[in-house]
Amino acid sequence: MSINCEILDLRAFLLVAETRSFHRAAEALHVSQPALSRRIQKLESAVGAPLLERTTRSVAPTAVGQNLLPLVRRMIEEFDGSLFASRGVDDGRGSQVTIACLPTAAFYFLPSVIARFHEDHPSVRFRILDIPATEGLQAVERGEVEFGINFMGASDPELEFDSLVEDPFVLACRRDHPLATKRRVTWSDIAQHPLITVHRTSGNRTLLDGALARENLKLSWFYEVTHLSTSLGLVEAGVGISVLPRMATPQQEHSILVTREIAPPVVSRTIGIVRRRGAMLSPAAERFLQMLKSTWQKP
Repeated sequence: MSINCEILDLRAFLLVAETRSFHRAAEALHVSQPALSRRIQKLESAVGAPLLERTTRSVAPTAVGQNLLPLVRRMIEEFDGSLFASRGVDDGRGSQVTIACLPTAAFYFLPSVIARFHEDHPSVRFRILDIPATEGLQAVERGEVEFGINFMGASDPELEFDSLVEDPFVLACRRDHPLATKRRVTWSDIAQHPLITVHRTSGNRTLLDGALARENLKLSWFYEVTHLSTSLGLVEAGVGISVLPRMATPQQEHSILVTREIAPPVVSRTIGIVRRRGAMLSPAAERFLQMLKSTWQKP
């Protein structure tokens, strides 16, 4: 986004939007309300659209303003972090890295990388949006985050997608389930048991259904849930089996659950880094991105 404005204009807009009051925002910034209004008008002129909707009782962001808020908030946080770093002030904040990450990757893989990064860069803060693939892609497109860890975005011309690792779909079942005795199961094996799957709005479900349709295969579900973690809970309770990405399953030995490879056709999702094409990352985000690549990408 290229907007000719000052950091104080952005602070003014953010404070008014968060406090829903010109009076409280003016007090916080130690400026008069007319001066605050001029800053808002200047920013709206630069954007080319109203950002705040004023009534006699309250103030609220317009649709354009609501979409702009996450980006403005991140810009101010990064500016403040860079300012303190340039002054040599250690206020415990330092730089900040904001990313959107698939919940499965955020739970099983991201923490270990962040822990190693923290050893070398202890003052860098992280804001992690652990949200579904579609929402994560939208966060990247809006500039709400610096980059995302996703399996969507490779075909978007406005985005760059850098592959990290393949994440195959596997069977999850209880240790005492008949399919647990097999080293590898087939799709026909799976069709013979009650199946737990995520809702069709899920990116994982779309990917799986599409890949199987190309092979003239279809799975009939018995239980449908919203989150992969819920499907694992139902599997653990013994009500059925589930097909889900390996990354969504326990990585260590589990007392109740086991996973089994599925014979060809193998369905896999490609986990990668997605970012806006040509967008510059902060130095901290760039360093963290390189550590992610060295950890996940194959030689």
